[in-house]
Amino acid sequence: MKVGILGGGQLGRMLALAGYPLGLRFRFLDPKGDAPARPLGEFVRARFDDLDAVAAFVEGLDVVTWEFENVPISTARFLAERVVVRPGPAALEQAQDRLTEKKAFQALGIPRAPCRAVDSRQDLLRARTELRLPAVLKTRRMGYDGKGQRVLATSADVEEAWEALGGTPLLLEGLVPFERELSIVGVRGRSGETRFYPLVENDHEEGILVRTRAPAEDVPAGLQKLAEGYLRRLLEAVDYVGVMALELFQVGEELLANEMAPRVHNSGHWTQEGARTSQFENHLRAVLGLPLGETEAVGWTAMVNLIGRVPSASAVLRVPGAHLHLYDKAPRKGRKVGHVNVRASDVREGEQRLRALTRVVMPDGVTM
Repeated sequence: MKVGILGGGQLGRMLALAGYPLGLRFRFLDPKGDAPARPLGEFVRARFDDLDAVAAFVEGLDVVTWEFENVPISTARFLAERVVVRPGPAALEQAQDRLTEKKAFQALGIPRAPCRAVDSRQDLLRARTELRLPAVLKTRRMGYDGKGQRVLATSADVEEAWEALGGTPLLLEGLVPFERELSIVGVRGRSGETRFYPLVENDHEEGILVRTRAPAEDVPAGLQKLAEGYLRRLLEAVDYVGVMALELFQVGEELLANEMAPRVHNSGHWTQEGARTSQFENHLRAVLGLPLGETEAVGWTAMVNLIGRVPSASAVLRVPGAHLHLYDKAPRKGRKVGHVNVRASDVREGEQRLRALTRVVMPDGVTM
């Protein structure tokens, strides 16, 4: 079977690497000639809105999926008239606009932080008064890894944030006094069968995920079930097929939804070595109608993103339990160029190995 992937970044690359043992073949569509997935299959270099190129791309494919949720809705619908597209276009529409996403959470009874739409400076001043500060101003579209966001700690920050982000649809969201950031990854098959990976704990710096610990420690009774229930509602609401991630804030024994991602997700990279079936293989199984794989964790795993620099492979692999994944991307400040999964039998051993790995990938205490 041949799978088409919209986007040729590291997620597409890892989908292909997971699919080759299953006998799959791949074709990628991406506007960048140096896309990380290019060496792993047929490659069409074109814009996502170039429908002539998209029509040529789809020839001979059994299914199309994506690794990048900002594919134009019109392109997804164009493809859906010609081939099986999983997840369907409705999932893109729900996730591409943060306001639409927040409304979906509310409609499905999923708690979230208070927010207001901001289309003008007056809207921002009104929203600031209604929500109070601190708050975070976000672009409604295209923001990721901390891009398109400004934290408003005091009134003095409001004008600066408006100057930086004004002119595009925005959202002001109240900052939640959370205890920690968690996320859950789930997969839903064509038959409606659904499986979930354990909750994981995430650390961010400047809006970028730097490490994930899996499973999360000290998860109160019922919290895993609560997270699964929220994600299940999102999956079923749009008849979703494939892997989806839901980012969450823990506040006591409650969870508030932050963002959803209708694709394989950075906080699920630990599953490559740390779960019985990786998120990448399970996504392919789902979109192709194959039986889903088991999602239980195998021991303890930490994932560390490599941001802005590639450390010595020898030094990384000297750390017991470490597995290096490089994306074939040129290093650049703030750019994810790879990740390392480090496995252990338990938390204590894992934290020791994680400290050793941190000394390698973040030398001299430098934050990546």
